[in-house]
Amino acid sequence: MWEPEKRIVLLLLFQVISDCYEQRSIIITTNLEFSRWVNIFYDEQMTAAIIDRLIHHCYLLIFDGQSYRMKQSLMKQLS
Repeated sequence: MWEPEKRIVLLLLFQVISDCYEQRSIIITTNLEFSRWVNIFYDEQMTAAIIDRLIHHCYLLIFDGQSYRMKQSLMKQLS
Protein backbone atom coordinates (compact mmCIF):
# COMPACT_ATOMS: atom_id res chain seq x y z
CA MET A 1 0.00 0.00 0.00
CA TRP A 2 1.51 3.36 -0.92
CA GLU A 3 1.55 6.49 1.23
CA PRO A 4 -1.71 8.25 0.23
CA GLU A 5 -3.66 5.01 0.72
CA LYS A 6 -2.05 4.46 4.13
CA ARG A 7 -3.02 7.96 5.18
CA ILE A 8 -6.63 7.46 4.07
CA VAL A 9 -6.88 4.16 5.96
CA LEU A 10 -5.40 5.77 9.07
CA LEU A 11 -7.85 8.67 8.87
CA LEU A 12 -10.78 6.27 8.44
CA LEU A 13 -9.66 4.20 11.44
CA PHE A 14 -9.27 7.36 13.49
CA GLN A 15 -12.77 8.46 12.45
CA VAL A 16 -14.30 5.12 13.49
CA ILE A 17 -12.54 5.23 16.86
CA SER A 18 -13.48 8.89 17.39
CA ASP A 19 -17.13 8.19 16.52
CA CYS A 20 -17.20 5.35 19.04
CA TYR A 21 -15.34 7.30 21.73
CA GLU A 22 -17.45 7.40 24.90
CA GLN A 23 -20.45 6.12 22.89
CA ARG A 24 -19.75 2.47 22.04
CA SER A 25 -17.47 -0.37 23.00
CA ILE A 26 -14.47 -1.37 20.93
CA ILE A 27 -12.49 -4.58 21.28
CA ILE A 28 -9.01 -4.70 19.78
CA THR A 29 -6.63 -7.60 20.03
CA THR A 30 -2.96 -7.20 19.27
CA ASN A 31 0.38 -8.65 20.16
CA LEU A 32 2.09 -5.25 19.81
CA GLU A 33 2.75 -2.86 22.66
CA PHE A 34 1.31 0.63 22.18
CA SER A 35 4.84 2.00 21.77
CA ARG A 36 5.18 -0.04 18.56
CA TRP A 37 1.89 1.08 16.96
CA VAL A 38 3.63 4.07 15.34
CA ASN A 39 5.57 1.54 13.23
CA ILE A 40 2.26 0.51 11.69
CA PHE A 41 0.50 3.87 11.41
CA TYR A 42 3.61 5.97 10.56
CA ASP A 43 2.14 9.11 12.14
CA GLU A 44 3.09 9.76 15.76
CA GLN A 45 0.39 12.35 16.46
CA MET A 46 -2.43 10.30 14.95
CA THR A 47 -1.20 7.15 16.69
CA ALA A 48 -1.11 8.98 20.03
CA ALA A 49 -4.64 10.30 19.45
CA ILE A 50 -5.94 6.81 18.61
CA ILE A 51 -4.28 5.26 21.67
CA ASP A 52 -5.53 8.11 23.87
CA ARG A 53 -9.14 7.51 22.84
CA LEU A 54 -8.84 3.75 23.17
CA ILE A 55 -7.36 3.69 26.66
CA HIS A 56 -9.26 6.57 28.27
CA HIS A 57 -12.03 4.34 29.69
CA CYS A 58 -10.61 0.92 29.00
CA TYR A 59 -9.76 -2.37 30.58
CA LEU A 60 -6.44 -3.75 29.38
CA LEU A 61 -6.17 -7.51 29.50
CA ILE A 62 -2.52 -8.45 29.27
CA PHE A 63 -1.61 -12.08 28.90
CA ASP A 64 1.99 -13.00 29.52
CA GLY A 65 3.46 -16.26 28.49
CA GLN A 66 4.00 -18.24 25.35
CA SER A 67 1.53 -17.87 22.54
CA TYR A 68 -0.58 -20.97 21.89
CA ARG A 69 -0.41 -20.39 18.14
CA MET A 70 3.35 -19.94 18.25
CA LYS A 71 3.73 -23.15 20.23
CA GLN A 72 1.54 -25.07 17.74
CA SER A 73 3.46 -23.63 14.80
CA LEU A 74 6.80 -24.65 16.29
CA MET A 75 5.51 -28.16 16.98
CA LYS A 76 4.36 -28.51 13.34
CA GLN A 77 7.76 -27.35 12.09
CA LEU A 78 9.57 -29.89 14.24
CA SER A 79 7.43 -32.82 13.09
